[in-house]
Amino acid sequence: MRSPSSQFPLAEVIRQAGSVILGKERQIRLSLACLLARGHLLIEDLPGVGKTTLAHLLAQLLGLQFQRIQFTSDMLPADIIGVSIFERTSGGFTFHPGPIFAQLVLADEVNRATPKTQSALLEAMEERQVTTEGATRILPSPFFVIATQNPAHSIGTFPLPESQLDRFLMRIDLGYPDHAAERELLRGADRRKMIAGLPPCLATEDLEVFQAAATRIHVADSLIDYTQALVTHTRHSPDYQVGLSPRAALALLAAARAWALLEGRDYALPEDIQAVLPAVAPHRLRPAGENMARLNAAQIASCLIEAVPLP
Repeated sequence: MRSPSSQFPLAEVIRQAGSVILGKERQIRLSLACLLARGHLLIEDLPGVGKTTLAHLLAQLLGLQFQRIQFTSDMLPADIIGVSIFERTSGGFTFHPGPIFAQLVLADEVNRATPKTQSALLEAMEERQVTTEGATRILPSPFFVIATQNPAHSIGTFPLPESQLDRFLMRIDLGYPDHAAERELLRGADRRKMIAGLPPCLATEDLEVFQAAATRIHVADSLIDYTQALVTHTRHSPDYQVGLSPRAALALLAAARAWALLEGRDYALPEDIQAVLPAVAPHRLRPAGENMARLNAAQIASCLIEAVPLP
């Protein structure tokens, strides 16, 4: 088993992923940091920019059992969790697990399903288990949900409630590739074939070692002060109707620890907090006023960083 102090396997994951999804190293690093922090990832963007490809790619490079769930308006919770079917041979009911029983679950276009179906993910994401028909069943480890979401103005979507948004440690977008990356993409090989040909860079037990190492990254009291100052600002600033919760503060520190691990350090810095802030904080905030509502995640994070001085 590789030592958690060695960063080569993680660097190799980022390098290999960058050879498939071009020009998006920051998004790849954030996705990997989210997994290392034992969180879940929401990707909100237009169709066709590589959201599904990123999920397939991470599963392949990390050697994780993968399941894709295509969310639709007529889907039921049992389509996700599973259902018990009567077996004539045994004379009883046998539970048939749904696609949620995988290590990496892609919840594709999650906001096309009704709120009732969306809620089937809540227990799984928070408790790493599902309860159905009076029985609790433990999900595989590691367990990582990547949900993709169409923009809110898209036809046939149901907005995710705040309680469900809060279950996602990070929310990112991919955006269009730049000119050079898109040209290389157009001239290159089919991305699905490229993913299928990539060998795993990590074994499951190695990934769990890195996840445990992320929890041991040192966070100084001054960094906790900085985190509290950021959170407190959102609660008292007139720019926000709803500020960041204690769970959001914990999420911010967990993500910063994972980012520091990717940087090869055993301690976190304010720069780590600032690096993950655009992915961790904005989807948990409710802006006040039209001016704030027009800002994107990066701009909201920038306003926070400017408003709160470094320790």
